[in-house]
Amino acid sequence: MVRWISILLLAFGLAMPAFADPNGRVRVIDADTVDVGGTRVRLFGIDAPEIGQPCRIGDKTYDCGLWAADFVRQMFEGKRASCDWLDTDRHGRTVARCEVRGVDMGAAIVDAGFATAFRRYSDLYVDVEKGAVAAGRGIFGAEMVSPEAFRAQARQQGQAVPDACRIKGNISDNGRIYHMPGQEHYDRTRINTSRGERWFCSEAEARQAGWRRARR
Repeated sequence: MVRWISILLLAFGLAMPAFADPNGRVRVIDADTVDVGGTRVRLFGIDAPEIGQPCRIGDKTYDCGLWAADFVRQMFEGKRASCDWLDTDRHGRTVARCEVRGVDMGAAIVDAGFATAFRRYSDLYVDVEKGAVAAGRGIFGAEMVSPEAFRAQARQQGQAVPDACRIKGNISDNGRIYHMPGQEHYDRTRINTSRGERWFCSEAEARQAGWRRARR
């Protein structure tokens, strides 16, 4: 894609903008934002619940942002992705469509019910979303406002919407320990949600849940 854009720009005597198609291993930030080979990527055409965004299933309330992010980690974390650059958003993130082994990441996330089709920018995944809604998969089986509405409500109330929950709650022989970004064992610590491990948005949240901070 970049090569053809470059050719067209050169034909009109214009400079090539500073962007590239990201490629590399996936590190999940939240359900619609990932790092691909070190580039922060906002997946095009989808909008996932924010970390800390509540949803209800029956009489129970859940953090649907964490739920969605955990699903995407289980599906794509550590795998190699290839992306097509489309834009750069106001936060400086690359906006792109990405594939893992031929699977469109955006389509897979929406189809599983962990993101909505972001109609304000594209109707690419609208039909995929309709299928997930009809089947009641993921967040479509819960009571929840749209991520866009949640962000708008947060702004009106003067609240900051967290970009990501990056504290790793690990369970080992030493008990429940959380690792902060920058600590010695953070990068090599892997989170397995099926074992009860989890991600936290703040140290206070981790301590309240019964985890203690790693010594280093």
